[in-house]
Amino acid sequence: MQLIHTCYRITDPDRSTAFYEALGLEKRRASPIREEAMNYFFGVPGEPLPELELTYNFGVHAYELGTAYGHIALTVENMTETLENLAAQGIEPERPPYSITEGGSLLCFVRDPDNYRVELIERS
Repeated sequence: MQLIHTCYRITDPDRSTAFYEALGLEKRRASPIREEAMNYFFGVPGEPLPELELTYNFGVHAYELGTAYGHIALTVENMTETLENLAAQGIEPERPPYSITEGGSLLCFVRDPDNYRVELIERS
């Protein structure tokens, strides 16, 4: 068994592409779903899987996120540098980085253009 992708729906492919590329993911491909939608696949450079699949349904301008969705998580080499690079592109964390346990990895959350949460975890 292998986890190959996770998917969620977006409302603006250009804004979402800019956001996920700012996080360091690479856009791999776009695949139409008949005349209904377009799937956009992103991944970690140099790693074939897993991928993030973003689905843009034509004519849909908003979604209810619900209360069950949590977040996806990405590791970063240097939290300070990552947040500086994101800030230069207008992306700010929900709150300053913090650790869950004393001496633990720094983490923080950012939100994508559709308000999905993305956790950034600094590698220790």
